[in-house]
Amino acid sequence: MSYGFGHMIDILKKDPKKIVFTEGADPRILEAASRLLASYFLHPILIGKESEIYDSAEEAGYNIRGAEIIDPDKYDRFDEMVELFCEIRKSKGMTPEKAEPILRSPNYFGTMLVKMGVADALLGGATYSTADTVRPALQIIKTKPGNRIVSSCFILVRPAASGANEVLAMGDCAINIAPSEDDLVEIGIETAKCATIFGIDPKVAYLSYSSFGSGAGPTVDMMSNAAKRAAELAPEFDIEGELQFDAAVSPNTAKIKCPGSKVAGHANTFIFPDINAGNIGYKIAQRLGQFDAYGPILLGLNAPINDLSRGCNAIEIYSMAIITAALA
Repeated sequence: MSYGFGHMIDILKKDPKKIVFTEGADPRILEAASRLLASYFLHPILIGKESEIYDSAEEAGYNIRGAEIIDPDKYDRFDEMVELFCEIRKSKGMTPEKAEPILRSPNYFGTMLVKMGVADALLGGATYSTADTVRPALQIIKTKPGNRIVSSCFILVRPAASGANEVLAMGDCAINIAPSEDDLVEIGIETAKCATIFGIDPKVAYLSYSSFGSGAGPTVDMMSNAAKRAAELAPEFDIEGELQFDAAVSPNTAKIKCPGSKVAGHANTFIFPDINAGNIGYKIAQRLGQFDAYGPILLGLNAPINDLSRGCNAIEIYSMAIITAALA
């Protein structure tokens, strides 16, 4: 485990959390759950039919004794859940007749468990799309006061020669296709807050093809304005932009292009102008820079809800469970 994960595990040991896994019978989920149960700092709740989950665990050879298993068809608070969901969605004309089949689907059922305080966080999407995770989160959990959007970041971790780990944050690489200036302000602040969970002291660079006015264009203005506004709203973080990537990470380049900058040459938290740049950027770091990438971590919600890649393995699920719970 990296320094970032050790920092989060220490947080969870002091205040253990409960996390819902919406795909309780999936062997990858069961392997991750068995590891969590042996660690005692994060308690898994598995959604599904008890017999199917135990049969799957036995077949795969995983010990899940101690895990809480909740079957939507047998949940003793289901009527209460339906009533609350109808209240949340009353503006959309939700009725108990409409709500019941919706809430028997694991993604909606699990999200309601978080809303009702049964669990602190949720992790899903090992077998379904990001949209199927985000949609119930937006409808039920909703965004935090003052937040307009849900965004995302990736945390990238690489062993360093010193024996420590290099830990970076990048946003938004997965959710907002063409963020507005307002969106970018929010993305930068939320990504910086997430970075601190990993023990990063955020040095936030709003990236561009220009450094402090060396180039011109609408996206240059957008990134420059967003950086200034984010810095005003979150003075606890060092936030600057617009910056070219080389100026953001190379001290020698920063001395030439951005003398006197607090961030240039030392950036560890990167904000991209759109999803194209963000998605390409983190994958270059992952594939060519040999960073391990964790995410997308959803930001801006009232409770931690996170999405898994459908190609994920048990180690990734275990790691994302720690990340998700540490945000609670």
